[in-house]
This record gives sequence, C-alpha cells and structure tokens, in this order.
Amino acid sequence: MTHASDTSSNAAADAPPISPHVAAVEQACGPLEHSVYRGQQRMVVPAEKSFETLALLKDRGFDLLIDVSCVDYLEYRGATHRYGLIYLLASTTTNERLTVRAFVDDPEPTVASVVPLWQAANWLEREVWDMFGIHFTGHPDLRRLVMPEAFTAHPLRKDYPLQGRGERHNFPVITRDHS
Repeated sequence: MTHASDTSSNAAADAPPISPHVAAVEQACGPLEHSVYRGQQRMVVPAEKSFETLALLKDRGFDLLIDVSCVDYLEYRGATHRYGLIYLLASTTTNERLTVRAFVDDPEPTVASVVPLWQAANWLEREVWDMFGIHFTGHPDLRRLVMPEAFTAHPLRKDYPLQGRGERHNFPVITRDHS
C-alpha cells in the first residue's frame, strides 16, 4: 500500500531535473514548461520574452544557433496555439544542447528577430518567414528566400492546399537547359 507522502515523493523523483540554465530563465521569466528528452533540455518560453530569453542563454554560453524552425499545429489534437517556433542552441565549450520553443498565433504571428544575437539567424528566419509567414520584428532583410518574390502564400502552412492555388501558371517554366 502506498501512502500519499510516498506518491508525492515518487512524483518529485519522476520530474525532470532542472538545469541551471532553465532555472536562470525561470528566474527571469517566471515558471516555464520544461522537459528532458534523451538527456537534452527543452523549454517553452512566451513569445514576447523569447528575445530576452535567448539573449540570456547566449550570455550563459550557448554561443551556437543550430537551427530556427517552425511547426504548424493547425490540426493537432489538443493544440492551443497555431505555430511553434523552435530554436536549437548549443554551447561549443560545454557541449550542451538546448531546445527553446515559443508559440505564436494568427492573424499576425510575430516574434522578435534574433539576428542581433546570432548572424546565422538571418537566413533561418527568412526561410521560416517564406514557408510559414511568421514575421520577425527587427529582422534586417525579411524577404523571400525559397519561393519567388511574386508568390503571395506560405506553402508549409497546413491550410495551404496540396495542389496549390493555381499559382503555377503565373511563373515561367525553367527547363534543364536554362537552369
């Protein structure tokens, strides 16, 4: 038979350990959702505090921005937000990795650009803008990277039709001889 005190101690033992980096972010931003997967820390921060959080983490030694990506949660069961931005960070001195997520919603999905922190974010944020339509405020050159400038949609959004919206006839056909 288990007692209530035994259950609570087991629950505390099952909770993911809090890394000093997560604790520092919680001190600055308040309580956060965080987890550990295969020894790697993950945290969810409010979109309005994402820049401050990432600046703090850079100051704490996460000097390498590996990737900026996005997930459209439009048809995910139980999802409370439309888009999830994912920042993958690494420390080249301690070999630690950290995943930071921030959620944004329609009609104007917007988050602060981290190009002032990592120049590598320039093209990564442009790709997320091009494919998902997430606006990065303060980005020095937010324009199309993959799709033609005349393309008006964001094709990796879940509400974009698989066959397109008839844009194909508006663009010139590029043959192998002219590519």
